[in-house]
This record gives sequence, structure tokens and C-alpha cells, in this order.
Amino acid sequence: MRRAAETEAAETGAAGTAGTRTGAAWAKAARGLGTGRQVRAAGREKREKAAAEPILVLTEDEELLDDLLRLCAAAGADAEVVHGGPLTAARWERAPLVLIGGDRAGPEAGRRPPRRPGVLLVGRGPHDPDVWARGLALGAEQVLRLPEEEPWLAERIADAVERPGPPALTLGVLGGRGGAGASSLACALAVTAARQGRPTTLIDGDPHGGGLDLLLGAERLPGPRWPTFVSARGRLSSAALAESLPTPHGLHLLSWDRSDVTRVPAEAMRSVLGAARRGGGVVVIDLPRTGDEAVAEALGQLDLGLLVVPGELRAAAAARGVAAAAGALVRDLRLVARVRAGHGLTPAELSRLLDLPLAGELPDEPGLAAAVDAGKPPGSRPRGVLARFSAALLERALPAGAAA
Repeated sequence: MRRAAETEAAETGAAGTAGTRTGAAWAKAARGLGTGRQVRAAGREKREKAAAEPILVLTEDEELLDDLLRLCAAAGADAEVVHGGPLTAARWERAPLVLIGGDRAGPEAGRRPPRRPGVLLVGRGPHDPDVWARGLALGAEQVLRLPEEEPWLAERIADAVERPGPPALTLGVLGGRGGAGASSLACALAVTAARQGRPTTLIDGDPHGGGLDLLLGAERLPGPRWPTFVSARGRLSSAALAESLPTPHGLHLLSWDRSDVTRVPAEAMRSVLGAARRGGGVVVIDLPRTGDEAVAEALGQLDLGLLVVPGELRAAAAARGVAAAAGALVRDLRLVARVRAGHGLTPAELSRLLDLPLAGELPDEPGLAAAVDAGKPPGSRPRGVLARFSAALLERALPAGAAA
């Protein structure tokens, strides 16, 4: 099985009340399946400090409760359900968000704690003309009806539990022709960033590439692959995504597998890549030469695109079409020239033919295919050509003073 992923490496070397959800439970939440009770154990961010406070849910409506718990799980948020009993002021004040069902908003619901921000009144079913008055009495910042306003509520829940920070530096790697070395470079960039101590996510954007898990020697590691996420919509939790994915060589990997699923909708790519970017650090995505709506979505989110092209006339001719299509969507597309000294086109000639600025010249890495055979992925040798090239590129691309 690993040979399919090693073909490119050979060419590169020769030519250049809450719980924790992981794995299957995350897959269920990502597809939006099951009831809230079944997926209430949301994926938690790996915290060095004390666990974050859960979202408070106050309702006796079983159907509404399932909906609210499902939305919390999809956002990676722990939820605490309060059934009728007394609610202490401390719990009320500490919660990042309070979701109150319409059934708990009437005058019969009893004495209310002090007003606070982050209180939402949520109902479902037919419109209730008195709901706005109840929301005003509660001091609710918003009155929502499900299922119509589920997308907005999902975003609001995610905002409440995810700590905002600078988005990840997002790099995309494409090959000018088959076997150019794009997947090897993508792996090397991710492995190098992870070795530097940066939060790193490597996304396999090529459904016909055989799976980056093979190139990383991670095909037997448990965790979801792309088919798990093809039904993802809306905002996904960055913490839950990172926790669920396999982590070979210190990076989070979302790979294709060898199943019959070979297409990702653009909405799923938007959700997954958005969650990875919100996690900060570095995101690297390996992209195919020919694109669909999902590839276009990924290209539009890149900070820097790298087009890997061997110093051959036919390769340059093939790369022109890739450069034109990708360049229309990527804000900054640059050339990585794969050349041999004294053979073929020079980096300057490739740059001129493709009308792309040069990101750098990537020579051959001796012994790369043998290293991959031995379970050592591209970039794993710190003094190797790929690792040194990747470290230099990351140093230039990352913001000044970006902490590892």
C-alpha cells in the first residue's frame, strides 16, 4: 500500500455534565448525526490549565435539549444541563454562554439570577408572539428559533468557547506536473514546522494521491480521514478537529484513505480548513493540479501558494495552465524550482516562463525514497535538503516574532 505514496518521493529524491469526544464520536458530530444525548461528549481542547467552564443549558424540552447539545458538541463545547433545581449565582456568572429554552422563560420559571451578557433564549416550532417579551424580561441578547437559526447559533456557541488568536499561516503546495515533488514538500514543511514546536496541521487536498498518511508512515494510526468530514457544514471546533486527528511526527494529519469516497464538497473544505486556521500555528495543504470547487475554496484561503516545477521544458509547459488557474485565486503564488545543476532550465528561466516570483530552488535529496521506505517522512532529517529548505521558507513566511 505504501508504494503509491512513495512514487513521488522516489522522483523527488532522484530529481529533487460533559465528557471528551474523539474518533468515532467526533465523526458522528461532524456529520450532524445522532441526538444531542449521543454526542454531548464534545471534543475538548488539550488544556494545560483548568478545564473551561461549560455552557449552561436550561430547558425541560427534550427535543430542544437534544438540538442544543448536538450544536454544543459540533462546536467542541462542554455543556451543563440544569433541570429545574436551584442555579447558583457562581455557575450563572462563570458560564461563557447561557442557553435558555422557551419553556423556562415564563413567569412560572421562578426567580432569575442577575442580568448578564451572553444569554440566549431559544425556542423551536411555531412562532410564539410572547417570546420577545420573555426575552426582554430575561435580558437576553438574542431570541432564536430552531431550526431556522441553527447556523447562527452554532457560530455563537463556537465563539463563546474558542479563544480568538491569530490565524494559522496557511501554505498550499501544488505540482506543475505529476511527480514534481509537491507532496514531499508539503510533508517536509509540516514536519519542519512541528519540529520547531509550532501547532501544525497537514491537510491532504488530493483525493487521488494515495493518501499522505502513507508518505508519513501513519496509515495504521487511528483517527478520521477525509470521508468522515465530507458532510461537514458550518463552523467546526478547531480544538475538537485537532484532538480527533492522527498526530504523526507531532503534527495533526487529515489524510485521504483508500476508500471509494473521492470528492469533498466546497462547504466541507471551507468548514475543515477554517477550523484548522483558527487553531493557529501553521497549516499546510497538498493540492492537486486540477481543481474543483473544493480546491478553489482551499486556494482562496491560502496565505502563500507554492508551485513546484522541475527544470524541464515540458514541465514548464504543463505548469503554465496550473499557474494561470491557481494564480487567479491565490493572493501570493510563487515558484519552487526543482532543477539539476547543468541540466535543463535554470530557476530564472522557469520564473520568466511562468511569470512567477521565485520562492527558492529545491535540489535533490539523496536517499529520500529509502528513508520513506524506512518510515522516515520527507523533512524528518533536520540537515536534509527538504528540511533546510522548509526551515528557511517558514522563517521568511512567518510573521516577525511569531512564537513557536
